[in-house]
Amino acid sequence: MQNIQGYSSSRKRTFNLIITSMLIALVFVATVLLNIRLPIAANGGLVHMGTAMLFIASILFGPKKGAIAGAVGMGLFDLFAGWTLWAPFTIIARGLQGYIVGKIAWSNGRNGSSVAFNLLAMIVSIPPMLAVYYVCEGILYNNWIAPVASIPGNITQNVVGIIVAIPVAIMLKRVSFFK
Repeated sequence: MQNIQGYSSSRKRTFNLIITSMLIALVFVATVLLNIRLPIAANGGLVHMGTAMLFIASILFGPKKGAIAGAVGMGLFDLFAGWTLWAPFTIIARGLQGYIVGKIAWSNGRNGSSVAFNLLAMIVSIPPMLAVYYVCEGILYNNWIAPVASIPGNITQNVVGIIVAIPVAIMLKRVSFFK
């Protein structure tokens, strides 16, 4: 974000608002347009590229923007795609996931530049996301066994997200804007 250092605080806030809005839109569109419904879980389940976009946003822009992009982008998807009941849980799960990825990827001044820490960040973010969805599904269905069926699909979605996010983040980190 060095490109905006010389600007007034008002311009910086406007620029940050625009970037955050674009990241939300990218997560939302990647979730809407690039998804496959899984026959694994009773509630359907999806593998979508929104997870990859959440990872990329968190690696490139840090924990705050990653959390907001994931929470709002995927929360909006749930609202517009008929998964309305899941929206609050998605906001919590994906906001937390984006924050964790960004926090680890940006720790100790790395700013998402270490592929090893980026990978570690994505892997570490998976269990909390799984836990939030598991607890929420357990409460919704009043059953603590049924949510286990959603875990393989959620893991698959995250693995696909990692496979896509790592090379994309590496390429984007070469762009001068992100250095």
